[in-house]
Amino acid sequence: MPNADDPGSSALAAGRPRAAILVGNPANPYSRAIRLGRALVDLGYDVEVAATHELGSALEQREGDIVLRRYPASGPFKRYAATYGKVERPPQRRLPLPFRVLRTLRNRFIMWWFYPSIVRGWWHTLARELPPAQLYHACGTLPIAAALAARERDRRAGRSSVVIFDVIDITMESNNVLKIPKPVLWWLARRERRWARAADGLTAVNDAFADWAMAHWDLPVRPTVVPNYPEPEPEPVGPLPDLVRQATGLPASTRILLFWGRLGPYVGLDQAAEAMLRVPDAALVLLGFGRGFEASLARDADPRYAGRHVTLPAVHPDELPAWVASADVAMNSLPPISFSQRYTFLNKFFEAMTGGLPMVLGPDLPTMAAVLVKEDLGRVAASMDPADIAAAVSDILERSPQERDAWRARIRATARERYAWPIAAQAYQALVRRLRPGA
Repeated sequence: MPNADDPGSSALAAGRPRAAILVGNPANPYSRAIRLGRALVDLGYDVEVAATHELGSALEQREGDIVLRRYPASGPFKRYAATYGKVERPPQRRLPLPFRVLRTLRNRFIMWWFYPSIVRGWWHTLARELPPAQLYHACGTLPIAAALAARERDRRAGRSSVVIFDVIDITMESNNVLKIPKPVLWWLARRERRWARAADGLTAVNDAFADWAMAHWDLPVRPTVVPNYPEPEPEPVGPLPDLVRQATGLPASTRILLFWGRLGPYVGLDQAAEAMLRVPDAALVLLGFGRGFEASLARDADPRYAGRHVTLPAVHPDELPAWVASADVAMNSLPPISFSQRYTFLNKFFEAMTGGLPMVLGPDLPTMAAVLVKEDLGRVAASMDPADIAAAVSDILERSPQERDAWRARIRATARERYAWPIAAQAYQALVRRLRPGA
């Protein structure tokens, strides 16, 4: 529990409301939590982002007025905590085949029936160490149980608090559960529905996810749609920065195909790399993090991709627009392999708009494709075949420099006028005021 020196205790003692935004990843950083936190700060809240911890990450740091704390896993599920980077593990003695089979069955049982096992150790720590708050915002399914448990502790202690469940993903129809058997998935979906109905309010990142939640969870009120729009950027004056080429050493004549975000399976990186080889004078640059980072570095060193595939560490969301603006094409060519992926809005989608960067979108992604076509933001690949992705890239690059400059200026203006965070923040702040009137 908090002590006299804890920011949560001091805020409560001073009469200021406190909010905890729970994030089921290490938040290195997590743009949505930062934006939501800033919206709450504007309402007068003291804000903590409570994230998971990974090896090498600071336990505490600040994002302006927001405190970011990472809570290491503890308890019986500590060993199942997710790792987001390369972790050296001691060599283990190879067990006889029957024991290996039993171990595999045990791990699958735990991963399926105790889903999400990767954050249960984090829940255990939060139950002991997370300071009380008046508002708990759970970013997705991974932290919702911990948020509801914190509200229950508050009620037992005579305090009043509310929980917001943020539908950032359709978890039971996402890439994360592709290997879980259908009967187990049905049981997990019923549990998720109970969690959603127990929340005091819900938000969703887009209309498709809000509609899905209404249809599957039998909610009394439709989730408030709070898109993860970026902060607006002013129209640049003078030459744009060339951060990507400066960091990579690529010549000015090389066209930059940029991907940023989580590196790993199911996001079309293999196809994007093959497509890039079909586009003359082009290089695929990745600003990334996650389990696929080492594999991406290995591809950098592959002679087949020499000088045309470069992996860099992720940058802070506040710095990202300048990096995006220095590329030529945004690579959003992910495959439509799950409902969640088909109907999501990638953060990269809006961030590309803010940077005025035309994008290539994967096929059969109707939510993003509708906006892309309406606002003329780029091209949709006919399929995930590298040849089709390369054709979409070439269609963008073959325009004259003057045409591309004018196109990019129109995209930036569209982002400022209709897809900027202040628009989304108003909807979120209105929901918070309804849930906690007079706070």
